[in-house]
Amino acid sequence: MPRRTAATLATSGEVLRLIRTGEAVTRADLGRVTGLSRPAVQLRVGELLERGLVVERTDAPSTGGRPPVRLEFNAAGGVVLVAALGASRTRVAVCDLAGEELAGREFSMDVEEGPNVVLPLLMDTWDELLGDRPHSMIRGVGMGVPATVEFAEGRTESARVMASWTGVVIPPIIRERFPVPVLVDNDVNVLAIGEHRGVYPELGDLMFVKVSTRIGAGVIAGGGILRGALGAAGEIGHIPVLDGGGVLCRCGNTDCVDSVASGTALLRDLRALGKDVKTIADVTALVRAGDAETMATVREAGRRIGEVLAGAVNILNPAVVVLGGDVAEAFGPLVSSIREVVYRRSTALATRRLRIEPSRLGAGAGITGCAVMVLDHVLSPEAVDETMTVTALRPDALTARPAG
Repeated sequence: MPRRTAATLATSGEVLRLIRTGEAVTRADLGRVTGLSRPAVQLRVGELLERGLVVERTDAPSTGGRPPVRLEFNAAGGVVLVAALGASRTRVAVCDLAGEELAGREFSMDVEEGPNVVLPLLMDTWDELLGDRPHSMIRGVGMGVPATVEFAEGRTESARVMASWTGVVIPPIIRERFPVPVLVDNDVNVLAIGEHRGVYPELGDLMFVKVSTRIGAGVIAGGGILRGALGAAGEIGHIPVLDGGGVLCRCGNTDCVDSVASGTALLRDLRALGKDVKTIADVTALVRAGDAETMATVREAGRRIGEVLAGAVNILNPAVVVLGGDVAEAFGPLVSSIREVVYRRSTALATRRLRIEPSRLGAGAGITGCAVMVLDHVLSPEAVDETMTVTALRPDALTARPAG
């Protein structure tokens, strides 16, 4: 295979990457790093300046004579629209090109009302949050949904919570109003991306486990999200446990950890014991009051989750397991039981340096993850170069290129 030189890679998109990462911050830097001629550097920088992706600064320190013009990525040069859908609560935001939230809203919403109700509400909310910002500033849309997602198409499959969404291809619906790239992924995948990029960027291997209405996992392997062949990776909620009592799961199998240890299962089991619990907050109150039956039920749920996670740790060998979701965040006894079983049942090597930590970002990890997911796509060298080509052919198509 012939050797590829730096110059053959140094398109406008690659130049933007070098500026974003700080590897090159002046035109001279770009010429030195890429091997491009001065006119070629000037051409590529000019394209990025015209597109609003880069700005010039003249406040760089001088070593004598006129100070060099410093090039900076322009986070204010556009926005992305993001939404992290949960079974009962949804967070919607507008973020800049650095992923910082500019405006956001959180509200209760039953996703089971279906896409014909939920998606128009999301799009109306984005329009409200945009305020005076024109649609031409929108560079992309990122969404996390509580369902298995065939990522390449943005199609929801085998929905854990969103049964009425099964088989729905979301991106074309969003693009009818916002004609930009639209990326849709599983809700726990975007939580994993958010926690990884926001808290553990130095780690290559991480597993985020969400224990809430349902149970699922997102896996970071080798620094990137592991989706599998079609997007079904991380569905630990449908791994069966021993002695589950024959509980029927939504997927049609019995004794899946989701059906015996999720928030939904906790409420069901405690009601069967005669406890007056309607929400996880009611369970939390009983735990804090030291109710023995509630504590035992919560610990048993933790042990069952730990049993499944021990197998996942043996297979994936993550550096850290992050526990998130309202159930994991509310119950110390559940987390303690998970830790106990994982360290006891996993191999010595897999657990030698393993950390099991609570989520630091909480629900905010979803918004961060959605923003990172879409920004990594629309600001990739390939996507930037494609947009440059489209813009050259049709100037009004600056941000109107839909995802492929």
